[in-house]
Amino acid sequence: MDYPRPCGCKGRRTCLSCEAEFGIERSDFHTTFQNSDAYVFCPLCNKIYPGWDWKKVISEHADTPQHGGIQGETYPGVYIELDFLSTAEEVDLLHGLDELPWDVSQSGRRKQNFGPKTNFKKTRLRLAQFAGFPRVSEFVQCRFEQVPLLATFQTIEQCSLEYAPERGASIDPHIDDCWIWGERIVTVNLLSDSVLTMSPYRSIEGKTKYNLHFLEQYRKDLLGELMDEKMMLRFEHCIVRIPMPRRSLLVLYGSPRYQWEHSVLREDITDRRVCLAYREFTPMYLQGGSEFSQSEGIFERAKEFWDHRSVSVDS
Repeated sequence: MDYPRPCGCKGRRTCLSCEAEFGIERSDFHTTFQNSDAYVFCPLCNKIYPGWDWKKVISEHADTPQHGGIQGETYPGVYIELDFLSTAEEVDLLHGLDELPWDVSQSGRRKQNFGPKTNFKKTRLRLAQFAGFPRVSEFVQCRFEQVPLLATFQTIEQCSLEYAPERGASIDPHIDDCWIWGERIVTVNLLSDSVLTMSPYRSIEGKTKYNLHFLEQYRKDLLGELMDEKMMLRFEHCIVRIPMPRRSLLVLYGSPRYQWEHSVLREDITDRRVCLAYREFTPMYLQGGSEFSQSEGIFERAKEFWDHRSVSVDS
């Protein structure tokens, strides 16, 4: 079923609606991952510890800072800032976003996408209808300037993603496209706690996915180091659970960005969750890069913020 279904899913992507209507058997990543060696990233000490329940691991840090004497391991390439937004800011932001139209998306999600038109298969980029970002979210991008890791981050796409348990919302393991989207994957989590499940990416010889081959063009410019073969073999049968507490900021870069797939499991969505996902361009499309002529107009549009209450927004 490669064509889009009424719910928005296609291919192997499913939600509760199309599974019931078409009798589709979904991919059970939850069971697969629970049979792996699981670790949890602790945002209080930036190390990983054995376990599945991230709330338990954080509680152990609060009760005994040494996690009960367990030696944590490093897992570089993850930055978490708790309480990145205040409760009042979250309320105002969600109120504004919910006044904008939501579009159906795959795997039970809804989305609002603000950015240029991209064709990942043909590696084509167009300005299309991109007119900038809703003003209600402008303060979030401004706050990135206070985060040293994001000092040079230039937002080129902002996407609101809604996960609702009644639709069985999730997102399958994947790596964000590497032709157009740059190293830092930025997420602001709203409304409820959630968790990102990381699994090592295993390439199939002779087949390329996610346009990963473009990485070789800008590998020297990466902010985070990639894991060597020995370290990746160490994690071959492991998953890492990264907490995304409500109102927190998460940045993935380096190894978790390029050598691990990330997913949000259906079983980890217990209440409505909205996240704002931010993307930057790869170095080829930055000023001084070989493809800047294609992106210069897009950067100009990305400086614009519009008031959704006074501008007609097409759904």
